[in-house]
Amino acid sequence: MRTTTVRGQAVPRIGFGTWRLRGRECRDAVSDALAAGYRHLDTAAMYDNEEEVGAALRASGVDREDVWLTTKVWHTDLEPGALRTSAETSLRRLGVDHVDLLLIHWPGPPGTTEPALDELVLLREEGRIAELGVSNFPAGMLGRALARAPVFCDQVEYHVHLTQRGVRDVAAEHDVLVAAYRPLGGGRGVLDDPRLADVARAHGRTPAQVALRWLVEQDRVCALPRSADAGRRRENLDVFDFTLTGEGRAALDELAAGERRYVDVPWAPDWSD
Repeated sequence: MRTTTVRGQAVPRIGFGTWRLRGRECRDAVSDALAAGYRHLDTAAMYDNEEEVGAALRASGVDREDVWLTTKVWHTDLEPGALRTSAETSLRRLGVDHVDLLLIHWPGPPGTTEPALDELVLLREEGRIAELGVSNFPAGMLGRALARAPVFCDQVEYHVHLTQRGVRDVAAEHDVLVAAYRPLGGGRGVLDDPRLADVARAHGRTPAQVALRWLVEQDRVCALPRSADAGRRRENLDVFDFTLTGEGRAALDELAAGERRYVDVPWAPDWSD
């Protein structure tokens, strides 16, 4: 598995996202993903599937230390005591003594981020988490979080319809990982974009492979596609034996300038922050 290096840590560039996968479907999907070669798993307390992710990992025969494991604390659990309880519950459900990365899933109300980051630092010092980070933090909010704590990652919606230029600029300045969720736009809009299809045909690849390749060719970026289909999982992983042409990359850079988001929730922050 190809990796990107952030602060001396090697992180697999393609991870397996598990949002909306639950129960037996989740366990089977994670088992198959590990068998296919994925070595990066992404889950969250809110996904209600940590037990299945952990069970699949233990049954896989893959060494725990060979898998980058990320989970997240929901935005209603940012009070330090609640955050610690959430983290310890996640570890118990996953059946591990630590995770590689624990994220604040979404920004909470004003005044909640700073004490939450302080608690994440304590968990890191205790060895319960290897790295701490945030998710869905726009550039300004990410910069303020970095002033408070050694934020390792910002996991954000990122794909060929959304540049995330501000977040990437802050990440480049501070050596922060940008983890792209919904890297295929959730299948809506992105994969049926005729401009993406043109680039894919020119490279003899599928639109999904070209969209993922555009992400993983960037420094400090990993992508977290999710699929319930075994064939798609393998297709999404098979992006390391070709390189985008200069013309193809330029076309996708231009496509991303459209700044189109597909994730819209009532608790989202001000994305212009």
